[in-house]
Amino acid sequence: MAGLDDITNKAKEFLDSGAVKDALSSEQAEGVSDKLLDGVADAAKKVSGGKFDEQIEGARDAADKKVGNE
Repeated sequence: MAGLDDITNKAKEFLDSGAVKDALSSEQAEGVSDKLLDGVADAAKKVSGGKFDEQIEGARDAADKKVGNE
């Protein structure tokens, strides 16, 4: 499993780098993430028949706070 550990550690280093954090906090990232999160939320609502809309919106909003600048 050394290969998997190496990949995991490289991914952690990449995600912890300042450049990645800056990119995720940009205005461009906000616009892209909003469109992506809206699409995923809409698809999940459709699949669930509206049964979990409140939970889906909560998850969407929580994810949105982590990406972008708003």
